[in-house]
Amino acid sequence: MFAFTYKKTGHAQARLGNLVTPHGQVNTPAFIFCATKAAMKGLTVDHMRQAGTQIILSNTYHLLLQPGPQVIEKMGGLQKFTGWRGPMLTDSGGFQIFSLGHGSVASEIKGKRLHHRPKTLLKITEAGARFRSYLNGQEFLLTPESSIQIQRALGADLIVVLDECTPYHVDQSYTARSMELSHRWALRSLQEFNRYAQQGRQQLYGIIQGGIYPNLRRQGCDFVNSQPFFGHAIGGSLGACKSQMQDVVALTTEHLDPKRPIHLLGIGGISDIIAGVEKGIDTFDCVHPTRLARHGGALVRPDHNPNPTREHINLRNSVYSRDDSPLEPDCPCHTCTNYSKAYLHHLLKAQELVGHTLLSLHNVQFMNRLMTAIRHALADHTFAQEKKRWATL
Repeated sequence: MFAFTYKKTGHAQARLGNLVTPHGQVNTPAFIFCATKAAMKGLTVDHMRQAGTQIILSNTYHLLLQPGPQVIEKMGGLQKFTGWRGPMLTDSGGFQIFSLGHGSVASEIKGKRLHHRPKTLLKITEAGARFRSYLNGQEFLLTPESSIQIQRALGADLIVVLDECTPYHVDQSYTARSMELSHRWALRSLQEFNRYAQQGRQQLYGIIQGGIYPNLRRQGCDFVNSQPFFGHAIGGSLGACKSQMQDVVALTTEHLDPKRPIHLLGIGGISDIIAGVEKGIDTFDCVHPTRLARHGGALVRPDHNPNPTREHINLRNSVYSRDDSPLEPDCPCHTCTNYSKAYLHHLLKAQELVGHTLLSLHNVQFMNRLMTAIRHALADHTFAQEKKRWATL
């Protein structure tokens, strides 16, 4: 019921693949959209299907807190609960515990420690991560075993081991200790998964940690290669800038078993996707397309952007108040074929929720069109030309 096949394309480490799950197939490279709380913000699953989406993910941490995995399991699992009935992935919950305890890596790099937020991460021990619910203060202990049990109840096709996602600011010795803890947690996750494996209805990804340190990343690769994971997921801090991130990703993919699908966790910038595909990444996930829409941003190609160094335009800006052109003249999405930038600007200024929906529709279809164009370019050996289209970003 599960399979992954791929072929090399002749362009760096880039490859074309086919990921088969019990709920359908995913042509790779592909983008996985985040239905964090078992819903796409502002969109229905029908919207997602009509936009050409292949796979979505939901978040173990948030669904543990509300409505609870037992509720979702009783409702038939995420497939029936959401109405998606297509390939799905759930993460382990580890990253959310990290981010609510430390803030995002981007915030660390910019020096924003988010002191105004109540601290929800209480303690990380060998047993697991103890934290408080941001909803009502209830205390939880998330262990490798309970993370797998929750993901089993949620019922996604692809699930992930629990790991400690280290902050950016920690040194190599802390990163090494954290990686070793994550390896022990991964073995416990794998053992629990084998106890509760749903007769081939789920597969487990191992996570590579190691921060920005090449020797630790290589050790992380050796560890996941040595275990019977179905796929690999590259996690943790990838650096303070794009070039450092690309170096870390390149080093990691070079040392991974190529027969397994490779996922890059939490990355969704266009230039990052182009670079990741070159380095052998098969799937990406990020909240970026819909989060950007909620802030008035529309993804557009550089040749449709007054500022070609950016991947989006901000429809809140007054320059669009009398612009009767679509977001992109050649985009077939519902938003571009029916509405002008001026109307979208009006909706945002009037705080009409449909404005966020229309921008999200465009951004989702934009990402799916981007990934389709990348796959076609790899198949046609024109990836260098496709990459050049985005060279200004």
